[in-house]
Amino acid sequence: MMTDMARRETSDDNPQAMKATSFGVLILNEQGQLLLAHATGQKHWDIPKGGAEEGESAREAAIREVREETGIELAADSMEELGRMAYISRKDLHLFRVVLHTRDCDIAACKCTSFFPHHASGVMTPEVDQFRWVDIADVPALAAKSMTALLRTLPGFEAMPPA
Repeated sequence: MMTDMARRETSDDNPQAMKATSFGVLILNEQGQLLLAHATGQKHWDIPKGGAEEGESAREAAIREVREETGIELAADSMEELGRMAYISRKDLHLFRVVLHTRDCDIAACKCTSFFPHHASGVMTPEVDQFRWVDIADVPALAAKSMTALLRTLPGFEAMPPA
């Protein structure tokens, strides 16, 4: 579930503002493509990410978010920790990276088990509704500007073209 209530810290810029942290994983395949999930009802695609639950470590929260949003089970020791990074004004991201072989990760089998009430109907709706492997050069055309900007700061993503 995408909650940000568990991990909040005072922002250095504004001691009064509380800054949430989301935990996510950059899942890459052996061709260097990034797994993106389409946020239901939104224009953009995103990485699996969300808030921690009470008592979860950053790694545990990231693993749970991937499982809930994609159905993919990650081993804790398979993930490289990238750390906490500034994301948007009221949220940071704590990211991990993992490489999965497409033979071991069939995205046709991905399924989101995390739901929210639809804004118009109230019907419980999956948080994400599609999955795809994306060449790094195509990320800016699909992901939100804030995600693209953050990714450009990471090794392997610096050369992404503008959206």
